[in-house]
Amino acid sequence: MYIAECRDKTLYVGIAIDVDKRIKEHNTTSKCRYTRFRKPIALAYKESCVDYNTARKRETEIRLFSRKKKFALIESI
Repeated sequence: MYIAECRDKTLYVGIAIDVDKRIKEHNTTSKCRYTRFRKPIALAYKESCVDYNTARKRETEIRLFSRKKKFALIESI
């Protein structure tokens, strides 16, 4: 599970097995609709999860966080 900060200072929350590869993919392709016009994006936070279902639940939980709470999570590392 990861949080990326876009050029326009918005935050994108996603999951990936290889987070670094996924960030690179965000920056070099147009596959992700949200980040397509917000490049470059930078990894702000990542968290390991036991399995896909746990990662998906955590992603959903964090997506519901306020912007302020997401930044607090990023600052906690």
